[in-house]
Amino acid sequence: MPTLLKWQYVPQHASLWQVTPEADTVPKSKSKPEPCTSSPVQFYRPETYQRCQSLGWMLRKLKQSITRQASLRLQGVALTHSQLATLITLRHSGPNSTSSSVQLARELEVDAGAFTRLLDRLEAKGLIQRERSEQDRRVVMVSLSEDGMQLTSQMHTVLSDVFNAHLSGFSHEEWLLLLSLLQRMIDNGEALEKAQAQASANPQAHNTRTP
Repeated sequence: MPTLLKWQYVPQHASLWQVTPEADTVPKSKSKPEPCTSSPVQFYRPETYQRCQSLGWMLRKLKQSITRQASLRLQGVALTHSQLATLITLRHSGPNSTSSSVQLARELEVDAGAFTRLLDRLEAKGLIQRERSEQDRRVVMVSLSEDGMQLTSQMHTVLSDVFNAHLSGFSHEEWLLLLSLLQRMIDNGEALEKAQAQASANPQAHNTRTP
């Protein structure tokens, strides 16, 4: 197995508070999202729309900054952003950091052919292992190797530092509130997708109007 590239991480923001064990528990929304049946509050209107208030634009800017700062701290690791994203996603996928290649590609929203080539490179670097499922030989299971586990642990250190830097000035309560609000938006998005899937599966019932 190839030797993992040695890389030493030097904290950039040692004075910032560190992630506690509770950080693994995302606050759940108190209200269960339901498919939208009435007009929601209109926070955005075409006549007053401004990009500086756009959630999409702000989230993209934040993601770009986080990715850029994490990349700077991982310069000693000869991996692309897509390869790193695959490793960290696999680290948190199922028991023993194992997932099927199809499920992993679906979660990362990447082309199956390109994803196979990406896995080839990661396996050649000794960071993942692939084997056929014992239950279904058609399914390829992907898991982190020992070197892959070590590298993703280093990535946890980097991401903790980068997230803490972006949360500079936040109180612990504000951090929890931010997580809760983001989770509520995720819940709303999942409720929309569920309603759309149900409407597509039964368009006749969806279009039926009460006389």
